[in-house]
Amino acid sequence: MSEFESEPLTGAISLPFHDGKPLAGWRVLVPRGGPWGDGVAAALRARGASPIVAPLINFAPTDDQPALEAALAKLAAGGFDWLTVTSATTVDVLSSYGAVIPASTKVAAVGETTAAALVAAGYKADIVPSEDNSAKGLLEEWEAATGGQRGLRVLALRSAIAKQILSVGLARAGHHVEAVVAYRTVGVPVALKVVEDVRAGRVNAVLVTSGSVAEQVQQQLGPIPETTLVAAIGPQTKKDAAQVGLRVDVVARERTAESLIDAVVEAATAHA
Repeated sequence: MSEFESEPLTGAISLPFHDGKPLAGWRVLVPRGGPWGDGVAAALRARGASPIVAPLINFAPTDDQPALEAALAKLAAGGFDWLTVTSATTVDVLSSYGAVIPASTKVAAVGETTAAALVAAGYKADIVPSEDNSAKGLLEEWEAATGGQRGLRVLALRSAIAKQILSVGLARAGHHVEAVVAYRTVGVPVALKVVEDVRAGRVNAVLVTSGSVAEQVQQQLGPIPETTLVAAIGPQTKKDAAQVGLRVDVVARERTAESLIDAVVEAATAHA
């Protein structure tokens, strides 16, 4: 678990705009740790920001490990035509179990971030949605990507709280889907200093990367000051945030960390 990082405060925050460093003076809360959080923090620093890495969620083992282990054993034995992977965390689960994906099984990744995580872990991604990096987007492109095949055997790994858009949609399309919970999402208490800084307006932007993150931001850090920019990674995350009472000011054009940072940079540039 990464500890949060912050620069010492010396009175009021100024927000100077420097060419090439559009986020100079900005303190940006990064709600996830690990490699993802480290990468986002580095990208923010490159743009002049001071990132505060404060993981708000973590991932716990599934409540039904025997079911997951049985599914992974069946996967290794070639029992599935396709494996759907809807998050980088699912890739972490695959790696931790030493999961084997045989050459006969194709892999569908919900988006570019998940696909990159698969490749980094030594797996593959045979299809990635070209337009909408989401479960809905993958479902919409499924028939074309699979050549209209019917009756495919699909292992759909998901989190305990994920909406089963993909697995239900594939089942309705005539495929044989086994939806198995790979992990649970749990909230992580953040340091009191982070809470105080956010509530006092000493954090200029908060990144929101999922509905579960939105819920923790609202519960632990809310109410977010109007002067603090809240940036969501996609339209669904914005909807999920609204359901828990968290406003969103900007939405990334694509569901990637790079696009999320770009949305913050655009907002900073507009107010420079």
